[in-house]
Parts: sequence; structure tokens; C-alpha cells
Amino acid sequence: MERKLLYSAEPMREAVAAIASAIVESNRNALDELALVGLYKQGVPLAERIASAINAETGFAPYCGNLDITMYRDDFGKRSGLPLIRETMMPFDITGCRIVLVDDVLSTGRTIRAALDALTDYGRPKLIRLAVLVDRGDPEYPIRADYVGFEVNAPASRKIEVSFGEDGGESGVYEVEWSKNSR
Repeated sequence: MERKLLYSAEPMREAVAAIASAIVESNRNALDELALVGLYKQGVPLAERIASAINAETGFAPYCGNLDITMYRDDFGKRSGLPLIRETMMPFDITGCRIVLVDDVLSTGRTIRAALDALTDYGRPKLIRLAVLVDRGDPEYPIRADYVGFEVNAPASRKIEVSFGEDGGESGVYEVEWSKNSR
């Protein structure tokens, strides 16, 4: 499988800091209502990094949660094999919060649609915004990101993968060859 590095670790750190600053700026008068919710799998470490950058910039530590959307996906029954279901951890009441959903890549918008359905099972937030490290543009659903690290226009035959180096690999944003068998 061919992998092409698009962004290395340092531009990723800079993008995370820029996303955090934009979140702070748009929530400056309501930081105490702010909560980040990372979507499994790569949205979780991204949310943790954004929360850390917000804390470094403001001294305020936003609420953080992790959301599994597996059972909310519209392709749930169409996938081969058993799904990996992770534990959703929402250690705060989301009602009245200013939620920032966090995911690594916005592609079709299907994951975010499922996340919105899942999130409302936990309460009624004041508002919901979306932060992504990579926006591929032109999603299938009418969903856009409010905070974006990178915009990448890769062909549909290529997948965008984000690695935070937690699995022993190098941190970076990669464009990889994609086939239906690689899912």
C-alpha cells in the first residue's frame, strides 16, 4: 500500500494550536460551558491535544468526553465482520454545554451525522460545533467544519489517514491508496 506524507508532526502541532485558539476566541465569554467530545478512533487523541492547547493558552481545562458512534452509523448492517464497539465516556452533563465535536477527517459527513444522533442521547447542548484536523471538502451531507487544521483535496480513490504516533508509528497526515478491501 502506497502512503504519501502530506503533513508531518510539527505542522500538525501548529494546526492543533490554531484550532484551539479559534475555539477559545469564539467561546471567550463562555469557556466555563465549553466541552470537547472526541469521536473514536482518532478524534479522541485529537480532542485531548486540543484540550491541552486550550488549557495552555487560557489556564482553563474544558470538559472532555469520548463518543462511540458505531451503533448510529447508517452502514452498520452493511459492514462485514463484527464491529468494534468502544466505551462512550461522557463524565459531565452535556445539557447547556457548548459542545465541540472533534474528529480527525471530515470526508462524507456520515460520521458526523451519526455523532449528532448519538450525542443527543446524552442531553441537549446549548450548541454544537465541529473541529477537524483535515477537511476533504465536498461532503455528501450538508455538514461543514467550524474549525479546520488542513484542507486537502485528494481524489476519491485515496484515503486520508491521521497518525498521532501512539501506535509506534510516526505522527503525520497521510494520503493512502484506498480499496474496498482495505476497510
